[in-house]
Amino acid sequence: MASTVSLGKETLLEDGMPPAKKPRKLLPSLKTKKPRELVLVIGTGISAAVAPQVPALKSWKGLIQALLDAAVDFDLLEDEESKRFQKCLHEDKNLVHVAHDLIQKLSPRTSNVRSTFFKDCLYEVFDDLESKMEDSGKQLLQSVLHLMENGALVLTTNFDNLLELYAAHQGKHLESLDLTDEKKVLEWAQEKRKLSVLHIHGVYTNPSGIVLHPAGYQNVLRNTEVMREIQKLYENKSFLFLGCGWTVDDTTFQALFLEAVKHKSDLEHFMLVRRGDVDEFKKLRENMLDKGIKVISYGDEYADLPEYFERLTSEIAMRGRTGVPKEGQQLNGSAAAHTEIKANNAKASRQEHTAFLLQPQVTLSDQAAAALQLLPKYTVSRYPALVSR
Repeated sequence: MASTVSLGKETLLEDGMPPAKKPRKLLPSLKTKKPRELVLVIGTGISAAVAPQVPALKSWKGLIQALLDAAVDFDLLEDEESKRFQKCLHEDKNLVHVAHDLIQKLSPRTSNVRSTFFKDCLYEVFDDLESKMEDSGKQLLQSVLHLMENGALVLTTNFDNLLELYAAHQGKHLESLDLTDEKKVLEWAQEKRKLSVLHIHGVYTNPSGIVLHPAGYQNVLRNTEVMREIQKLYENKSFLFLGCGWTVDDTTFQALFLEAVKHKSDLEHFMLVRRGDVDEFKKLRENMLDKGIKVISYGDEYADLPEYFERLTSEIAMRGRTGVPKEGQQLNGSAAAHTEIKANNAKASRQEHTAFLLQPQVTLSDQAAAALQLLPKYTVSRYPALVSR
């Protein structure tokens, strides 16, 4: 065993190297999940880690600034217009409104024809993403892909298609979905399109599918069958938020998953975050409890996430493989445990059946009312930038 020497607060091995960092323990209630019980929610933190050289992936502000730069390069904005957008951006005005106004400016209508300059700007901003991926980021994407292949669903708030690009490089095809295709969204929620990524704000490769406010996807909000299936996911599965931070405050995410779901604090979801500032960490943890979300630290540094998530993924995927029930076998627990309680199986089965029958059944009319109640909260009047549309 190598001996150590102490220099002030820092402990070093005799060869001058710091001792290996002790791996952070995995939360039992998370690591015992099976892939098919999870919905992975991918936020900007993951994209920023995968391709840190692309500012547009890091935040709304970064994306808007990149679009502004592209618009100026292509002579799509007058100087005064550019200065006005820059001022709004630096004053931290509502960034969703700023983005919407910019998109409208880059997509003017002439008679019945809409310009596609916005598409050109998007492609300029997200140009050649594949070559800008870093190895640690690819490790994250590999872990996500591993869980997907074992049954986990994936949705993202990001406009990029980094996960799809990485999968293609591995010889696997992932489909990009957005909220404009109700049929495919329904099939995704029903787990009939597991190797698909749902982009709730849209994906840059399909500019017409980009939505920045609930008024842009009323077709989904009004479709009671789609809304019922989407909300059942939040009630029946565990969402695992990766690189998300305050994603649950996103109006699109709230409208789809949170508004009509009752008793959220009784649910069990998870959010992996960097511990960082202790007070901020505690505040986030407290704020997420009423949404049924457990906030978990993967470490003190962003660089700790790939290794932590890889260990977590391996543990969950292993349980998914070994935990596939045989005919007549319950889902949870080892084969040995089932042998020990074999005598009680019939009784347990009767109790579970009785409990199931006593549960209140959700009807289509209930879900329809819940979905339609969302719409008045998100009328165009809440978005002044939409008035000119």
